[in-house]
Amino acid sequence: MDDQTRYLIAQQVSDSKFTADITPLFRKAKLVAGKRPSVLISDGAPNFNDAFKQEFFNRRKPRSRNIKHIRMQGDHNNNKMERLNGEVRDREKVMRSLKKSDSSILTGYQLFHNYMRPHMALDGKTPAEMCGIEIVGENKWKTIIENAKSTKATD
Repeated sequence: MDDQTRYLIAQQVSDSKFTADITPLFRKAKLVAGKRPSVLISDGAPNFNDAFKQEFFNRRKPRSRNIKHIRMQGDHNNNKMERLNGEVRDREKVMRSLKKSDSSILTGYQLFHNYMRPHMALDGKTPAEMCGIEIVGENKWKTIIENAKSTKATD
C-alpha cells in the first residue's frame, strides 16, 4: 500500500504471516508500481526482510529503505496496512471465502478500496483519486467492468 495515497498496490493470501514466501507479492508490487519503493515499512517479520533483500535491495542510489522496527505512534508505523487487514478480516468473517488463495473476493475488495470507498483521511477522496485516477460514469462498478472487458478484448 502506498503510504500517502493509501492505494493498495498488491495483495497475497497466506496461511501464516511469518513463514509465507512474500517474494511474489513484492515482485508484483514492483511490476504494478513500475519501480522499487523508496521506503518499505513492515512489522519486522523475517520473511518480509528476506523478500525485501531479494526484490528491492540495490547498491545504487537511490536505495530502498526497509524500516522494520516500527512503533504504534510516530513517523514509522504500519497502522494503515493493519487497518486494511482488519477490514478484510471483518468482511471475511461473514463471507467465509478467503480459505482459497484464488478467491476473487480480494480483487473485488481491492477495487472497492482503491476506486469506490472515500477515505476520511484523504478528505473524502478515494486512493485512486489521490493518484490522479478518476472513474467517470454514473456507476463506478459498471464502468470498471466495462473498461476491464474492453481492455481484455484488445490484449
